[in-house]
Amino acid sequence: MDNIWNNYPELKQELTNVVDLMKKNVKCKDKKIENSIIELIESGGKLLRPAFVLIGAKFGDNDIEKSIPTAAVIEMLHMATLVHDDVIDDSKLRRGKETIQSKYGKDYAVYIGDYLFCVCFKILATNSSLQSIKVDSRAMSKICMGEVNQLNSRFSMKLSVKDYLSRISGKTAELFSISLYLGAAECGADTKLAKELGNIGHNLGMAFQIIDDILDYEGSDKSIKKSAANDLKQGIYTLPLIYAFKNNKDVFKDVLGKEYYSEEEVKEIINLVRENKGIEFAKELAEKYMKKCFKGIDKLPDNEYKYVLKEIAEWLLKRTY
Repeated sequence: MDNIWNNYPELKQELTNVVDLMKKNVKCKDKKIENSIIELIESGGKLLRPAFVLIGAKFGDNDIEKSIPTAAVIEMLHMATLVHDDVIDDSKLRRGKETIQSKYGKDYAVYIGDYLFCVCFKILATNSSLQSIKVDSRAMSKICMGEVNQLNSRFSMKLSVKDYLSRISGKTAELFSISLYLGAAECGADTKLAKELGNIGHNLGMAFQIIDDILDYEGSDKSIKKSAANDLKQGIYTLPLIYAFKNNKDVFKDVLGKEYYSEEEVKEIINLVRENKGIEFAKELAEKYMKKCFKGIDKLPDNEYKYVLKEIAEWLLKRTY
């Protein structure tokens, strides 16, 4: 669990309960699957999405009998997408540790991801409202389509900021949005307020993913705790590259568009992105989404967790991993 939660003892205890519930529900006859998932649960994720569920609940009646299971579902849904992501991307590192697909093989990783999806619906069926199940189902569909769009765009020279934003809206921002929305809605918050929290989550998620993509060009495997420049190696062109390409297409024409990049070519592309202000422009757009996020937070009713949410958002904007 990230050290940031030490600043919020109540949230930390609730997140501990979320982790315990996840571990309880992944128990199965196949101990290899069970232990693999427990390793992933304990691998040091930030637990942002379940924390947002719990924060959203503070704007309702804060019923932990509802918020804890909802938070567990959101985190396990996120974990399932990560496992499948790593299979598609052939990633070797996740959260600073060897990925499930690297350790156990792609076939096994696919089944582990599938099993996590099944556990999500088991918890939902037992603890959540029909509305929550509908929202989660729509979110899963949107996330899957975001992944499909990303797959279809690999190595494509049709670099578009609009397409990129559409992709990350489904892939990342959707989970941030439904985390805050469902936390509030499941705990009886006003519908308008729950939607406002969902919008805050969307803007925060957009900024979060843009920053993540910036770090892919600025960080190392050690600093970002996953394979640096892995998206680029897989032909996934993110915002820093898209902006740099728009600024100076000529310098990229000889290095982009291939279906494989050597380490030297990767370094060359990264340098070109830096030299042509791709990172600077990407940071500016991240700031715009964060400003929308903060504006939304400022309009929330006075509540201790209004300020907690703002502090966490500020931390995410300044993160280096």
